[in-house]
Amino acid sequence: MRLHKKICKRLILLFMTFWLSGCAPFTENNLIEEISPITFLSISKGDKGKLKVSTILPPLSKENKIVMSQEVSLLKEDVQKYNLNFYQEIKSGQMRMLVISDELGKDGIMSIINVLLTDPDIPLRIYLVIVKGNFEKYLESQLGKDKNFDYSFYRMLKHYEEKNQGELTVVNLHQFKNLLYTPYSDPFLPVFKIKEDGVNYEGTALFQDDKLVKIISSLDDRIFQLINNDHYLEVLPIQEFEVVLGHVRSKIKVDIDSSYSTMTYTVNIDTRIEEYRGEKQLFDPKELENMKKDIEIYLEKQTHELVKKMQELKVDPLQLGKQTKRPFSKPMEEKKWIEMFEKMDIKIKYNINIDPLIDANSKR
Repeated sequence: MRLHKKICKRLILLFMTFWLSGCAPFTENNLIEEISPITFLSISKGDKGKLKVSTILPPLSKENKIVMSQEVSLLKEDVQKYNLNFYQEIKSGQMRMLVISDELGKDGIMSIINVLLTDPDIPLRIYLVIVKGNFEKYLESQLGKDKNFDYSFYRMLKHYEEKNQGELTVVNLHQFKNLLYTPYSDPFLPVFKIKEDGVNYEGTALFQDDKLVKIISSLDDRIFQLINNDHYLEVLPIQEFEVVLGHVRSKIKVDIDSSYSTMTYTVNIDTRIEEYRGEKQLFDPKELENMKKDIEIYLEKQTHELVKKMQELKVDPLQLGKQTKRPFSKPMEEKKWIEMFEKMDIKIKYNINIDPLIDANSKR
């Protein structure tokens, strides 16, 4: 009996040693010649409730590439099917993007997100993207044109994430997870649309919990970038006044009254005019001031309509609910906050500071 207990203790100790050291009690095959590290997965709706999972193989070699697709009931099942149909073992440690169809997004993606979060091989910094259109078909059309399309797509997302230019939404798995599971917040993802000339940025997908409920684009998306992202836009075209604002920087102030019935959202902007094709003489300070007031009123109206959409959808991607937190008081329940936010009177105020126009060639 004592011998049996000793053997059990040794086995437990051995298991704990492996567990604490992060090693498994078996050795995986990681020979570079025998594995194929995928760089992205595309997931869309399959037949009879299944998932259609696609990728390009082999991703990192000069061999002829092919688009491989599998219909599976479970996401992990696709790896097994790939391994049975490809001469190299599939590995997910180099995955950089997950492309999700908009139709699947509307059904909910929590199960997919949870699979990614529990896989120790998948990095938390992989980019999540929503795509409108047949992405698999587009991949096949690109194999003969741009064999590194997937890497180019990834580099574009990485560029805008690093430069913080606010031109488009960039969200990784870690950020989406925080928005999904943190109180007073709802997730959002970038949306790209398949067109004849390529994959074009469409706007931002707003989620209610894990379900896509609205895609905002054009001016609404640019306002969303300005008030939610890094508060910076390289350019902000406003066609209503035939003007393009450049190097737009904003500071946001949010005030909620004590009864939680009114919210005042103040946006302070510093910018300059990059292009103007209207009839005002903007070198005249009075004309410039009139233009500034017109733009303020216009953006206030557009922003109010955008926030009104969020109220109707009962989503809070701007995380406005955090403003309800008070010192020495119990946090409001998220459900109660959404009910109050839906009925809240929203007041939008823009204060725009436009640099005076000067002749850029006068000093030359």
